[in-house]
Amino acid sequence: MLIFPHATIGDRCQIGDGSIIYAGARIYADTVIGARCTVHAGAVIGSDGFGFAPQPDGSYRAIPQIGNVVLEDNVSIGANTTIDCATMGSTIIREGSKIDNLVQIAHNVEIGRHTVVAAQTGISGSTKIGDYCVLAGQAGLAGHLTLANRTTVTAQSGVGKSIKEEGQFLQGSPAFNLRDSLRANAIFRHLPDLARRLDALEGSKSATEKL
Repeated sequence: MLIFPHATIGDRCQIGDGSIIYAGARIYADTVIGARCTVHAGAVIGSDGFGFAPQPDGSYRAIPQIGNVVLEDNVSIGANTTIDCATMGSTIIREGSKIDNLVQIAHNVEIGRHTVVAAQTGISGSTKIGDYCVLAGQAGLAGHLTLANRTTVTAQSGVGKSIKEEGQFLQGSPAFNLRDSLRANAIFRHLPDLARRLDALEGSKSATEKL
């Protein structure tokens, strides 16, 4: 195990053999890090999840976040990535998964084995991501969803519902099947020409009606 200067390790943390914690990383209390993991500079593991209860006067009161974060073996966490602790239970990154820089993973998220998540992706609370998935840059996932194993979400796509069938490629916002998305985009590009043609037809119909 190697811990660089200015890293902060909270109370009751567990860090496995061969793991590396780079300078400036913040590991909050009760975090569990497996063997041969890498946590890059500036990452924050185990900070409070975004949980606030609305009050009668319109203000918000923080809901205690009493869970933790678990990184299984061979997980890599990129620089300035944040992984929130669970409200209860654990936020879990499973074996072999690789998380890029500047990723936000919310409370009670579970990421399956050997899944990769690219920079600036945001995953909302309690979403469950399967094994061998790919989330490309700036993807966004709503909360309380399930993504089946081997799901690929293309860059800047927004997923708003669960994906049950394995091996899907998703694109767009809201994201849907890649082939259908490409067909829809092809039609979308032709909409101005279709609108002009429709206007011309409507004009011809009006002129005919006046005769």
